[in-house]
Amino acid sequence: MAKMSLEELRKLRSEKQNELKCRDRDGKTMQIIVGMGTCGIAAGAKDTLDAFISELTKNGLAEHAIIRQTGCMDLCASEPTVELIVPDMPTVIYGNVKADKVPEIVKSHIIGKTVLDKMILNRPAAAQ
Repeated sequence: MAKMSLEELRKLRSEKQNELKCRDRDGKTMQIIVGMGTCGIAAGAKDTLDAFISELTKNGLAEHAIIRQTGCMDLCASEPTVELIVPDMPTVIYGNVKADKVPEIVKSHIIGKTVLDKMILNRPAAAQ
């Protein structure tokens, strides 16, 4: 492995701190849950997870959202799958969420409070 410059190390530290911020639960009002079962990983869920971390950080939302991963959601044909729990919005599961779709989801669903009907797979029942 090649030696890293001080600037490269600082950049790496900053990236990892942002990732940790997105996984911290304290004071978070929304959740983004990425299906990371074997089928999800094979379909690109890791890239999707990384894209959410990047987009939330870029839009100043990392301190408001927790990004979690879960196992198989039994929606294997529609992987990568992502469940969004956002205040004042219905909980939805989006399917076929490749990394390039993440900016649209963040802009429309999280910031614009508009559900992307064309990508919805499921609307889980409200907790009793």
